[in-house]
Amino acid sequence: MITIEAYQAEVQAWNALFIRCVEDYHRTDDIDAKQPETPIAALALFYEKCWIDTVQWHLEDEIRRPDIDPSYGMQMKRRIDQSNQQRTDRVEQLDDWFMQRFIEVVPEPSARLNTESPAWAVDRLSILALKIYHMQVEVAREDADEAHIAKCRAKLEVLLQQREDLSLSIAQLLEDLQHGKRVMKVYRQMKMYNDPNLNPVLYKKSSL
Repeated sequence: MITIEAYQAEVQAWNALFIRCVEDYHRTDDIDAKQPETPIAALALFYEKCWIDTVQWHLEDEIRRPDIDPSYGMQMKRRIDQSNQQRTDRVEQLDDWFMQRFIEVVPEPSARLNTESPAWAVDRLSILALKIYHMQVEVAREDADEAHIAKCRAKLEVLLQQREDLSLSIAQLLEDLQHGKRVMKVYRQMKMYNDPNLNPVLYKKSSL
């Protein structure tokens, strides 16, 4: 059996990988940059998931330019939709990985469900890595006034505490799954807007 301390160490390794991924992206800070080779092959899905998140973060920044050309903005919107689908696909692949990991566990009769799967909790860790990185950038700005710096420093402290708490919660969830105290169920997201067979705007147009 894996100890809670071992699960905590594993989650911290994911956090470290997310931090590295965000830093890797910002070496070029280019939404069209090619994803570098995953530093740890066994964690390729984790790294790829965070890379998708990081690119999408900057796509979301780009689309909010007040002087953006409408046609370019539409390109960015469609690219964000595609990125959202890729993000969901990677989370579901991670959930398949977690399911396989605990496939032989027989849940206790009193086992409880969790509000989210392990992979969707890991998704929040990846997003937190981005929020923390960019809040640290704001804290370090030399062109901002002291009020802005103080406000961002307070937000950064909250984000760091949130990552610490979420990391512990994920480790505890994994331990509970290992002991059959919680039941893992995976519900596919079934996004409809990207599917030409499910989005009425698309399938009605195609039938004309």
